[in-house]
Amino acid sequence: MINYETIRELKTKFENKEVSPVEVTKQMLNRIHQFKDLNAFITVNETQALKQAELSEKKYALGEQIGFLEGIPISYKDNLSTAGLRTTSGSHIDESLVPKKNAGIVEILQNEGAVNLGKTNMHEFAFGITSNNPFYGPAKNPWNPEYTPGGSSGGSGVAVAASLGVASIGTDTGGSIRIPAAACGVVGLKATHDLIDSTGVKNISWTLDHVGPLVKNMDDLAFMMEAMTGEDFSTFLNEDIRGLRIGVPNNYLNERMDDETAALYEKSLEQLTSLGAVLIEVDIPFSNDDLGLLTVLAVSEAGYVHDAYIDKPESRFGADVEAVLKSSRDISALQYMQALKRKEDLLAQFEDLFTKVDVIVSPVTPSSSQKVGVDELTIHGQTEDIFSGMIRYPSVFNMTGQPALSVPLGFGANDLPVGLQFAAASYCEPILMRAGFAYEQNFLKEFYAKRDQLLAAAPTLS
Repeated sequence: MINYETIRELKTKFENKEVSPVEVTKQMLNRIHQFKDLNAFITVNETQALKQAELSEKKYALGEQIGFLEGIPISYKDNLSTAGLRTTSGSHIDESLVPKKNAGIVEILQNEGAVNLGKTNMHEFAFGITSNNPFYGPAKNPWNPEYTPGGSSGGSGVAVAASLGVASIGTDTGGSIRIPAAACGVVGLKATHDLIDSTGVKNISWTLDHVGPLVKNMDDLAFMMEAMTGEDFSTFLNEDIRGLRIGVPNNYLNERMDDETAALYEKSLEQLTSLGAVLIEVDIPFSNDDLGLLTVLAVSEAGYVHDAYIDKPESRFGADVEAVLKSSRDISALQYMQALKRKEDLLAQFEDLFTKVDVIVSPVTPSSSQKVGVDELTIHGQTEDIFSGMIRYPSVFNMTGQPALSVPLGFGANDLPVGLQFAAASYCEPILMRAGFAYEQNFLKEFYAKRDQLLAAAPTLS
């Protein structure tokens, strides 16, 4: 493996001609093939990736103007349109779809010189959190391939954790960036709803969908966000969080989590306090009824997106997705409008809450990931479907559209990673950068070392 810590450092190595974009791209492509049993990719973009890397290498050699991500190999979730490269959305229906245009964020990053390694595996049409795909096979957690990597951006989480690329771009409707980030032990951000270009994405719900990066560390997150938005984020990578007001939920975001996750969460609050942060108990204005309204929005809009295919006999959906899409016909216009109104009210309530605290901290999920094929989550004797259980915490901030960050929290049940969620008011990503970076720099070095050790041995896991 070429030795580098961050995207920033790798780009410097390119500029100093210590390594070449072609060399790194070939290495990543070799690792994708080596780790094929993890099933992180639906389509590997080998020929085009090498051509892109060669072009970047020439730019460095000739001293031409280079892009922000010039020569950096990344991947995209397979519901982001890529011109000339098939975009299946993890479905049978779109298995041969080859878009003529790039999704907005693909175009932005391509113009910045990013090399496209390919399209990552995902839950069919992004409507699930296991990435157990009936048509392309399940993506598998690199920490233990018997378990899921979360979803729906599961392949992206696997690709980053296993170094099958430097970063990956996913989508998040109810936690679909943060859940895989947590399950795979990487960093993921769902930015404020309209901060990142989301055109050219196969939607579940245009009201709830977000586009965002999965990366290995906070420096990479800042670098990718700068490339994606043109705004400065690196300035906010500051370890000093003395006086940062951290909201600790009294309800909902602290309920029904397993013992291992609860212990890690309590420890994280102690750790943040040791850095000078101030803990403030807060009441969360969200309930299980609101989770039901999120489902109303997602299912209604997904039903609209896929209306032309739902009743066609030749259409093939996976059983779970088909059931959800058909249920969209039972949702009334009144229910949909009530859900939209509640979403508006929730945003106002949370914006008010964030005048009292700077961030709210919770686990990303109430438990570590489950085995591939398991569809239920049981905590303290209470069983629920795995989808509802795992989106309980992260989906709150899809309803509000506010930014939420997942960083590794540690190892939960079955020695699998779980994540810590930091959320903030709209367009307050800089606060998340500061909080996440401080936590990472002080408490995640041992975790990252274990992750690196895993990657060195990971091919034997298959």
